[in-house]
Amino acid sequence: MKLTYPAIFYKDDETGAYAVEVPDLPGCVTGSDTLADAILMGIDAASGWVLDELEDGRRVPDASVLEAIKAGPGGFVSLLVLDMDAYAEKYGNKAVRKNLTIPAWLNTFAEANHVNFSQVLQDTLTEMYLQFFKTPES
Repeated sequence: MKLTYPAIFYKDDETGAYAVEVPDLPGCVTGSDTLADAILMGIDAASGWVLDELEDGRRVPDASVLEAIKAGPGGFVSLLVLDMDAYAEKYGNKAVRKNLTIPAWLNTFAEANHVNFSQVLQDTLTEMYLQFFKTPES
């Protein structure tokens, strides 16, 4: 899943450092000493913000139209591109406990073969998720 969000960049005239704000993601603010690092920090902060929402089962805000975002004096607006599949694979680890019911014969087979039920379910659901969100651009 790829997402784009407009971000506002401000350069500090004294230090040359950049601050980054993502208006569609309340409280998502970061920065760095160089523009290149500020862009990377903006992507990381926005990706973390979105991943937290997804892991908590909340809807992710729609991105504003780029032209609708206005920077204050000395600032400029640019897009951040978020690769949520890659970010979630690297950083997503919030576990949720689930109970399941399976036929007794299948349970006997699985236990005899030392099947890790959680791992099988997680692997299968991950594969389904990736197939569901697979786009031509992915």
